[in-house]
Amino acid sequence: MVFLSETRDGELILSADRLDIISWFVDTAFAVHPDFKSHTTGAMTLGRGCILNGSRKQRLNTCSSMEAKLVGTDDMSHFVFWAKLFMEAQGYKMKHNVLYQGNKSTILLLENGKNSLTKRTHALNIRYFYLTDQIEKGNIKVHCCSTNKMGADCCYH
Repeated sequence: MVFLSETRDGELILSADRLDIISWFVDTAFAVHPDFKSHTTGAMTLGRGCILNGSRKQRLNTCSSMEAKLVGTDDMSHFVFWAKLFMEAQGYKMKHNVLYQGNKSTILLLENGKNSLTKRTHALNIRYFYLTDQIEKGNIKVHCCSTNKMGADCCYH
């Protein structure tokens, strides 16, 4: 609310660098709620400005920040794929649907699925490997994003 109050007179500028590349920034704050559940935020852009975003408390408790980030990425995947289908329904041929994630272990799990499981991660629910299938099909790409460039972080303040 402080952010909204202090920026209410500011300009909102939306622009698109390209209409064939969607960029998503998804981030998770681990165990920040009183019941120790994590919180996920996601922001979509086509260039400058946030066109679509989401923020939600996770429905389950996780054992690590990496697991929370995997759950958060799965939670936001509905928006990610809906946005791609929406743009295609408007007549735009989508070249890339890119999801930026800040945790390299999470990226490995997303890209490699069960091949990246270790003793610490073997109990992860298989439903979170839905995104691995989507990566293999070419419906989404996952790239690493440093914390200082994570567009979803603005939703925490």
